[in-house]
Amino acid sequence: MSTAFDKLARPIQKWIREQDWRELRDIQARATHVLMDSDADLIVAASTAGGKTEAAFLPLLSQVFNDPSELSGFDILYVAPLKALITDQARRLDDVCRETELPVIPWHGDVPSSVKARALRHPRGVLLITPESLEALFIRRGLEIPRLFGATRAVILDELHSVLDSERGIQMRSLLARLEQSLNRPIRRVGLSATLGDMELAKAYLRPDNPENVETVIATSGSAELQLQLRGYVAGDKDDDAPSATDAISLHLFGHLRGSDNLVFAGARQTVEIYSDRLRTLCEKEHLPQEFYPHHASLSRDHRDFVERRLKDGNAPTTAICTSTLELGIDIGDVTCVGQIGAPFSVASLRQRLGRSGRRPGKPAILRQYVVEAKLTPTSNFSDRLRLGLVRATAMIELLLEGWCEPPQRGALHLSTLVHQILSVIAERGGVRAQQLYGMLCQKGPFRQVDTQLFLDVLRALGQPETALIEQADDGLLLLGAKGERLVEHYSFYAVFQTPEEYRLISGGKELGTLPIDNLITPGMLIIFSGRRWLILEVLDRDRIIMVSPAKAGVPPLFGGDPGNIHDRVIERMFDILESRHRPIYMDATALELLEEAQCQYAHLCFDPGRIAHLGDKAAVLATKTGSVRTTTLALALRASGFTIQTHDGLLEVFGNDETPPLIEALSAMASGKPLDLFGHSPNLLFEKFHPHLTEGLLQKDALSARLDPDGLAELSRSILR
Repeated sequence: MSTAFDKLARPIQKWIREQDWRELRDIQARATHVLMDSDADLIVAASTAGGKTEAAFLPLLSQVFNDPSELSGFDILYVAPLKALITDQARRLDDVCRETELPVIPWHGDVPSSVKARALRHPRGVLLITPESLEALFIRRGLEIPRLFGATRAVILDELHSVLDSERGIQMRSLLARLEQSLNRPIRRVGLSATLGDMELAKAYLRPDNPENVETVIATSGSAELQLQLRGYVAGDKDDDAPSATDAISLHLFGHLRGSDNLVFAGARQTVEIYSDRLRTLCEKEHLPQEFYPHHASLSRDHRDFVERRLKDGNAPTTAICTSTLELGIDIGDVTCVGQIGAPFSVASLRQRLGRSGRRPGKPAILRQYVVEAKLTPTSNFSDRLRLGLVRATAMIELLLEGWCEPPQRGALHLSTLVHQILSVIAERGGVRAQQLYGMLCQKGPFRQVDTQLFLDVLRALGQPETALIEQADDGLLLLGAKGERLVEHYSFYAVFQTPEEYRLISGGKELGTLPIDNLITPGMLIIFSGRRWLILEVLDRDRIIMVSPAKAGVPPLFGGDPGNIHDRVIERMFDILESRHRPIYMDATALELLEEAQCQYAHLCFDPGRIAHLGDKAAVLATKTGSVRTTTLALALRASGFTIQTHDGLLEVFGNDETPPLIEALSAMASGKPLDLFGHSPNLLFEKFHPHLTEGLLQKDALSARLDPDGLAELSRSILR
């Protein structure tokens, strides 16, 4: 039986020898056998820098070299969610593809038009592209799709875990279905992922009509030692000589990370700017070279490239204070430690981030978790007393140690993305009939949850006079309306997620990055940006430019961001911790004190009966012990009964008045299955980019499919009353 190496094309074998590899990694060998010996689709799951890229490309490039297609088109299609990831992978593939004389074409907004034009004239080799750029190709070059992809034998989807149940993931599935329908044949699909909570659901995402034909190659867990610490801090708990919690964390980072390469995930972009500024100031105060740099999506590409190069080169110690921008698989080399400031929102994200550390043989993976809690006063809210941020961070770590992470969501309608794809297909084809459109997007595409009646309701909403995105010709053909044409022609259309208009920050002729236009910015203001302090000199609204100069003071601007839903199992673990005397060995003294305080405060709430704790006249706390979706559903139901609600992790703070029924009575009615209008108080339902084009009824159906669980309301109410 031939080895995996023997099955690869000779130019590929030559390249492997030049890398001084002693052998293929296990996942590379197994993936080679699957891809060379069968026509199965494949998922390769391994940690960051685990060799997934080579596992997919080496056998697929060998097939292209040994058996070139007679058709025109790109031989391999690679789709990734980040431009930086595409640029990085293009560099990695250049050498190996040079041996096979196949071109590597990175394709995104920063690639010169001359490169794209040349590739369009003679499509071949490997095309590396974002979902948005692929969408643009369909719209602008719809008639040329068979010529551009006629030879394509495989599509590689990188960072599969990041798009499984997201808007972009549904867009990607729709584009793949449309591509196969244009070519009238299936294309092999290969998914690369570092973190997958449910492999069966991932297989169903990759090949919905035939998940049984999806093979999996999963890397065995490494034996790297894990070192972790959770450090607790109290905001406002200081005297005149003690540092604030932010300063204390900055000092700890400075003392323990200086001199090595690290990633510190600080959450929101304004928090990134605060810590970057503090750490830069500490370097200057100690007369030391700068080692700490911010990294987030609003900073200029030049600055982010600079930080990524410093991390990868390893010639100068570098710590990136970042948002999730460095969570995905951009090659930045090995890092010593991963820091996490604040409680994470998902175990999958924490697991992905930790995978950056401990990759060197014999070196441990290191996680430093920092949590800041409020200083308690006699009037402190119960949620502060329960130290929910600390408890959530602890629950995430415990689940991480057990190897669990969140599975993808199922059953959502994704009507916003459906609107996008309806407009895209009409633009691609110049017009299409409703029945044909339904077959492409719903029967054969990813919108399988949408039945015929619901699809027609969406079309009617898009054709209403006040919307006018589409119109119907006399022969029944669906066309873009005037507003639809303007929408599709705008560059922002290709993305299914929100892309707010932004101002560019300019200093001395150099672009620093961008700011969302919802910031209140005026000349004379002081801001922190790119880890430095700036004075706003001028705001040019027409050109969307903010002119700034260096300053000695400032505050970080506001940036948007949606943390997402917290899974039921995370909340369940939080309550396990609150109801126990668990004392994790990885906590420092302050964190242990805060946890013990939380457990005592939880016991003092005296939930009775069931999961109800009365705080006073017509005020109570309900322990839902469920994640964001079910807790939000109960909150809406209680609001419909007249209660005022504050939502917390697995808890609801409920306030009644003289006109509301007794809380027990309201819950009993829900437990009996009494129907309630969850939308009676007109909650915001415009969560996604194309929601404003839908009717209220359609928005409610979309919310019920993804963000609410009305079917579980009765059971949840009964469990609270027990």
